[in-house]
Amino acid sequence: MIDSAVLGVGDREIVLNMGPQHPSTHGVFRLVLRLDGETVVDVVPVMGYLHRSTEKLAESKTYLQCIPMTDRLDYLAPMSNNLAYVLAVEKLAGLEVPERAQYLRVIMCEFQRIASHLIAIGTFGLDVGTWFTPLIYAFREREKILDLFSMAAGVRMNPSYIRFNGVARDVPDGWVEMATQFVEEFPSKIDEYEALLTHNEIFQMRTKGIGVLPADLAVANSVTGPILRASGVKYDIRKVEPYSIYDRFEFDVPTGENGDCFDRYLVRVREMRESTKILRQALRDIPPGETKGRGPKQMKPPKGAAYARIEAPKGELGWYVVSNGGVEPYRFKIRAPSFINLNVLKELTIGHRVADAVVILGSFDIVMGEVDR
Repeated sequence: MIDSAVLGVGDREIVLNMGPQHPSTHGVFRLVLRLDGETVVDVVPVMGYLHRSTEKLAESKTYLQCIPMTDRLDYLAPMSNNLAYVLAVEKLAGLEVPERAQYLRVIMCEFQRIASHLIAIGTFGLDVGTWFTPLIYAFREREKILDLFSMAAGVRMNPSYIRFNGVARDVPDGWVEMATQFVEEFPSKIDEYEALLTHNEIFQMRTKGIGVLPADLAVANSVTGPILRASGVKYDIRKVEPYSIYDRFEFDVPTGENGDCFDRYLVRVREMRESTKILRQALRDIPPGETKGRGPKQMKPPKGAAYARIEAPKGELGWYVVSNGGVEPYRFKIRAPSFINLNVLKELTIGHRVADAVVILGSFDIVMGEVDR
């Protein structure tokens, strides 16, 4: 229970509970704000409403049974979750992945990055307070990506597609051509989003100079992903520690200048353009061959520990897996970027108005399934 005494409320101040069911909180999340008029003077983030004990439950499931659990963390980027966990287990067990499967993994994860960022910028338009149209436009393109996922995995969401030694199955005939067509058309759609938001004077007034995150504060708090890069830090795991086959592709790492809400939005827009570049190269060069390498029918990695990390849509997503030689993980620990990025929310919100608090939180693009785990 958080009351006035905890926040040290003065005579001229009030406590406002924003959430846990506020429509702009991107999940079951609560902000306890101490206000002096409309100005925020203190913030207490409250989370845990969606806690499912994923890390503990994994200790009683086989390695393969853990893959569907990864889908449900950042449920807007399940392919990325699959990859981070699978890479950790493959490192632990010393497994190899066929070339075609490596390409399919990159293709799925970059499509997933685009789909996740589409939701981020679409809902951000709502958080700013005026624009419903960008969300509808974003869903239009996201639907096409989910259709591609459905053709490949059999389901639109929670696909559990990336598996040990490769992927669950090859893509059907015509899939690469459909994916290529989307990639060729998508840049013009990004132009539409930018026409609605980037160059909109009202949108700029609500986001520029709001929630400024200095680079040193971001680094000190282990912030990663678009939020870190918006503060001018050019750090992307696909570049600094390439995993899978990312070192084969040419792409840039967009950064911002001011570290405000506008820059966090703009970095995501530019990242979608870079993902399009990667997809164009991967779809062009994808080789024929097997999509699943040789491996044990029942995974029993040798005793030891392994950590793997990837550049997920929301930042550095890491998996630490410990094996005692059995069929179940002895330890299963997740580095969730949405959770860690929230460390700086208080510092960014204090001094702003209540309406700006919604915009700042929206610029973080959190998913509570990942925050609470």
